[in-house]
Amino acid sequence: MAARSKARKRALDVLFEAELRGLPVLELLAERMSLGDRPTPEYAAGIVRGVATHREEIDKLITDNAVDWTLQRMPAVDRNILRIGAWELLWADDVPDGVAISEAVTLAQDLSTDGSPAFVNGLLAKIKNLKPAPTPAADPEPTPAADPERGPVNPEA
Repeated sequence: MAARSKARKRALDVLFEAELRGLPVLELLAERMSLGDRPTPEYAAGIVRGVATHREEIDKLITDNAVDWTLQRMPAVDRNILRIGAWELLWADDVPDGVAISEAVTLAQDLSTDGSPAFVNGLLAKIKNLKPAPTPAADPEPTPAADPERGPVNPEA
């Protein structure tokens, strides 16, 4: 398993445990990082912090796009997989959208119900489609070419 895949799994463990035990997620993360018996990779900590920071917005996106499912009715593991996937789609600029969705689907395949991978895939695809399209960088005005015999070309002459 790749390092980032392991980090996502570790982030899921922390998010799931915090929800299950009713603990503040950032306090649990700090505790897990200080114990050292099971290392928490920095990428996992970044995911947990990111989900905690944007949780309200993430949960609203999930709720608004989940057909016939409330956030509370979803299995806790699916809910937290969706949170990780949504955070990576919207705030992790170094993670391609396809990777974020694929990794979330893989977590659902490994850890949840038979119907969860398709549910996670469909919901994250909807969230991906809500992302604003990247703005292409404006091309600078072309510079006139130089003539090797006469020097730079002056278009105004």
